Amino acid sequence: MQVYDIGTRYLIDSGWTLPVQKYIDKDKYDISQIEPNIAAYYTVEGTLHSMPFNSSTPLLYYNKTAFDEAGITKVPTSFEEIYEVAAKLKQYNPDGSVKRYGFGMGNYGWFFEQWIGKQGLHYVNNNNGRGDAYATAVDFDRNGGGVKIMRVWDKVLKEDIAPYLNRGNNDAKAAFIAGNIAITLESTAALKSLLLNVGDKFEIGVGYFPKIDKNDVGGVSVGGGSLWMMNTGDTRREDASWEFLKFMISPDMQAYWNMMTGYFPITVKAAETDVFKQNIAKYPQFQVAIDQLHSSAPQYAGALLSVFSESRKIVEDYTERLANREGTPESAIEGMARDINRAIANYNLVNY
Repeated sequence: MQVYDIGTRYLIDSGWTLPVQKYIDKDKYDISQIEPNIAAYYTVEGTLHSMPFNSSTPLLYYNKTAFDEAGITKVPTSFEEIYEVAAKLKQYNPDGSVKRYGFGMGNYGWFFEQWIGKQGLHYVNNNNGRGDAYATAVDFDRNGGGVKIMRVWDKVLKEDIAPYLNRGNNDAKAAFIAGNIAITLESTAALKSLLLNVGDKFEIGVGYFPKIDKNDVGGVSVGGGSLWMMNTGDTRREDASWEFLKFMISPDMQAYWNMMTGYFPITVKAAETDVFKQNIAKYPQFQVAIDQLHSSAPQYAGALLSVFSESRKIVEDYTERLANREGTPESAIEGMARDINRAIANYNLVNY
């Protein structure tokens, strides 16, 4: 079964699955074939529970043609730099309305999680839900990471640095393709579709997901999903599932998957295939996502939380309220923490 990254803790709790570690040990499979920063997300207390497959990280996408026209040569790596270049990229119509914003991003809870990691902080307690105990509360309200993120949202919206482009990434992606914003944030998985949809309208550049503060020293966590073996009790089915998983992460399959989507290959040796080399030569933007992955570390693998789907919605709810001028960054974080902690407590009461 294919499940997105934030379903990991729930799937482990469910008892429906069979850790792939069992077959890795049984088959003496060389785990070093899998990118360590990707395997780290799905590894809990030394056990790899599922096989990484469609792995991604968020990236900064920019209109390189617009950058060149504005004389901008450096790709922004933090929001301080985004504010600066966005002002240079902003264009107006004769009537004074905005023709093109320099920056725009969707209200996506995944980005909030990533910015916590980019600050080198934890989203939840108990070692980000990876310790010897389950997460019992969020940590982003106490470590200061959450309010820094919401202050960025508050600034870009109140100072008209960026428009509010609704929840998810569809509207932000459409605005970028249309040339209405010059910089946006999106998953590596969107790279191929953006290249195809933009075509020759302008050149797309790609950079690392930006830091909240230029001095942040954290890293990115993988998104996307993984493949889980079901605990059927039927050895023949389980053996067949293992063979299928090995096929899906083989270098040739992963190189093809990378070329057709933008998800980066989770298998190290995919980089040695002709398909991968030809794709990188044609679209060097694909290499940036892989470089960003390698520049991070397993310690920034990201949180494990059984109510992550609900938590992500809560983050987006309060971000939208802030966009509607309801409350402050501080009150938004207070509300997020209260509502997510309530969801965590309810889940833990029933399941642990």
